[in-house]
Amino acid sequence: MWAQLITTRLKSGHEGDLPRLEDELRKVEQPGSGLIRSLVMQDQKDLSRAYILVVFESQEKARARETDPKRQEGLQTARALMAEIFDGAPEFVDLTVVDEFTP
Repeated sequence: MWAQLITTRLKSGHEGDLPRLEDELRKVEQPGSGLIRSLVMQDQKDLSRAYILVVFESQEKARARETDPKRQEGLQTARALMAEIFDGAPEFVDLTVVDEFTP
């Protein structure tokens, strides 16, 4: 498994817009993309800080998903929303999943 942690700041007044963004991202998700899980989180002490954790079957599937022309076309609305609500560019951290536990 492979994961990516995306950190960003939300513009003032847009702290409640993360569910709207997740809805737009879900609309363009395609079967077989390799996406296992997506978590959208917000800092309880600073609502302007947001984190998105996406977990994939493999890094190769995640990278293929990034360059899929059909997905890129569908992301136009989500990208416009990100430009509206994000305060600056998000930061990306690539992670190797060493272990997973779900009780």
